[in-house]
Amino acid sequence: MRTDTKHLRWKRYTDGMTCVVLLFVVAASAVPARAVLPRHHQSKSALQTIARLERAWLAAQLSANVSVMASMMADDYLGISPNGTLESKTETLAAFKSGAIHFTAMTTSERKIRIYGSTAVVISRAEVAGTHNGHLVSGRYRYTRVYHYDGTAWKIVSFEASKMRKGANKFSNKFTSKL
Repeated sequence: MRTDTKHLRWKRYTDGMTCVVLLFVVAASAVPARAVLPRHHQSKSALQTIARLERAWLAAQLSANVSVMASMMADDYLGISPNGTLESKTETLAAFKSGAIHFTAMTTSERKIRIYGSTAVVISRAEVAGTHNGHLVSGRYRYTRVYHYDGTAWKIVSFEASKMRKGANKFSNKFTSKL
């Protein structure tokens, strides 16, 4: 009977050690795999195309050129304004056409473009002067615009803007303190 107890203890010990060794092997093999992964490939021509489209979009907004804007937007486009309003392509174009949205100046900076296959994400800062439904919308904003390549052209599928508070830089102290 003692031998059976010894055997059971030895079996539990070796099973436990096997689990520890396997866990160690799995963990150790995962670290080098992450360390050697290549950085995300950013096609230079795609980056240049998106930068050119951003300039064209800016010019179209400033001149309220809804035909250019319509050609740049996907049919299922959705935008989120700084006040949280969701707008479709039709609603956005109608607001520019009627003058409900009117920009007199817009300067962008701190633009970051990332390409993920057939999707491009643009994050930028904008200094804006203009009105929306008669209310001033002048100020500093950060926005995200998303493009999708449909096999023939890059189209804007989404947009969201947030008004920056005074003193906001790249990352606020409140945000970085939680990192």
